[in-house]
Amino acid sequence: MQPDQRQSGKKTQYDCSVTAVIPAYNEEDRVAETVRAVKKHVDTVLVIDDASSDATGEQASAAGATVLTQDTNQGYIAAIKRGFAAAETTVVVTIDADGEFPAGQIPDLVGPVCRGEADMVQGCRDRTVRPSEQFLTWLARWGGPVGDSGTGFRALRTELAQSLDLNGACICGIFSLEVLRRGGRIAEVPVQLQHSDEPRSIAWFHLRQVFYVGAALVQNVFSS
Repeated sequence: MQPDQRQSGKKTQYDCSVTAVIPAYNEEDRVAETVRAVKKHVDTVLVIDDASSDATGEQASAAGATVLTQDTNQGYIAAIKRGFAAAETTVVVTIDADGEFPAGQIPDLVGPVCRGEADMVQGCRDRTVRPSEQFLTWLARWGGPVGDSGTGFRALRTELAQSLDLNGACICGIFSLEVLRRGGRIAEVPVQLQHSDEPRSIAWFHLRQVFYVGAALVQNVFSS
C-alpha cells in the first residue's frame, strides 16, 4: 500500500493492520471490482482462487490482490481457512467476491475489533437470501446470540480466526457457535446487500449442515 493510500484509506479509520480474505470460484466478471473496492480499507487483500476454470485468479491479481490458488475445488470453508492461515495482520475480514457486500462498511466491522470491544463483528444483512439459511440461524440461536450466522461479511481477530476448526458443509451456524464456544464476543452492524447478478440455486448442502449445527450445539452445551 502506497503512502498516499494510507492517508486516504485505512489508517484514518482504525489503528490496526487488516487483511481481507476473499474466497472466489469462477468470479472473473466480478472479482476485480471487489478487490479494488476492498483495497481502500485494508492493508492486504488475499483472494483464494478455489480452482476456478475461468480467469478469476488473473483478474484478481491484476486488480492488486495476492492470489492463493487451490489445487482442487475444496469449497468456501477450506478457502477462508487458507486465507486465515496466511494472514499476518491483527484483524482479518471475510467478504465475498461477487460484490454483494458493501466494501465501504469494512471500517464499521473492523473498528470494534481493533478497539477491543468485540472479538468478531458480523455484517447483519438486510435480507437473507435462502430460507434454509434462516432455519439454520434459528437453530443455532439455541446455542447463544449468533446473530446473522450465515453472513459472509465479518471481521475478527486473526488469532481467533486461525484457531477455528469450522467443521461443516458451510459456515451457517457453526462459525458463530464456535466463536462463542471459544469465549469470543460477537457484535453486529447492519449492512444493505448490493445488487449481484449471481444466480441463487437451491443449497442442498444446507440439509447436511443441520447435523453440523446440531453437533456444534452439543459441543457448546458441554463446554459451558
